[in-house]
Amino acid sequence: MKILVTNDDGFHAPGLWAAVEALKDVGQVFVVAPDRDQSGVGASLSLRRPLRAYEMAPLVSGGQDKIVAYSVEGTPADSSVLALESLVGPVDLVVSGINQGSNLGEDVLISGTVGAAFQGYVRGYPAVAISVGAITDTRFEVASAFLHLLGIGLAQGSPVPATLMNVNIPNEPIEAIEGVQVTRLGRRSYSESVTSEQDGKHTYYKINRGTAVYQQEEQAEGTDTWALLHKNISVTPLYTALTDMERMPAVEEIFQEYSHKLLGR
Repeated sequence: MKILVTNDDGFHAPGLWAAVEALKDVGQVFVVAPDRDQSGVGASLSLRRPLRAYEMAPLVSGGQDKIVAYSVEGTPADSSVLALESLVGPVDLVVSGINQGSNLGEDVLISGTVGAAFQGYVRGYPAVAISVGAITDTRFEVASAFLHLLGIGLAQGSPVPATLMNVNIPNEPIEAIEGVQVTRLGRRSYSESVTSEQDGKHTYYKINRGTAVYQQEEQAEGTDTWALLHKNISVTPLYTALTDMERMPAVEEIFQEYSHKLLGR
């Protein structure tokens, strides 16, 4: 069994190698990850510049087969595409993480962790984006155990859907975990602000991420935000159909009128 492990925290991030450690005895692990922290870049691809990949010594040893590792001068999605289309080829599982910091609600739209896994999903592979709900003092043991079980199940023939699973793990010891819930996306956004400074000749700007803002009406039981706040592991199946079916009739009514005015019929 072949497993691709990537991330958005960068090649040297401890969560990446915790994932490798968890999976190295259930299949051959290939690590293809960005050479630096690429958090927040979503599924962006580097289409206008060449990509360089450097074979590296893995930061963990042993395993069922030799661990092959590459550091990529690119985004998380670049790393996945480069791996699946050139460096590694077809795989049985794509794992992105283990990320430091949760990816809940609207986070999935800008998450490099999800963006890397997405490239596996659109190529028809089971893909998992996995995160722990803490940036500092992050516990990886529960996420590692979760990945190990998933890998063992896949190796033993247990069916895993070719979907994109967004997994969020509470930053708690195993004995404090309440359970595993399959959830829908809740609502969580951030109050970004912009600051400006001078470098002598020019003004430059920085976008600063504020604290998380939770939408109370979308934190009901069954959401990923609720699950994590109540010490449950959240598993959210994602897919690409972003069409707002509920509002289509209202939008159609508006633009039918526009069509009549524009075309005169």
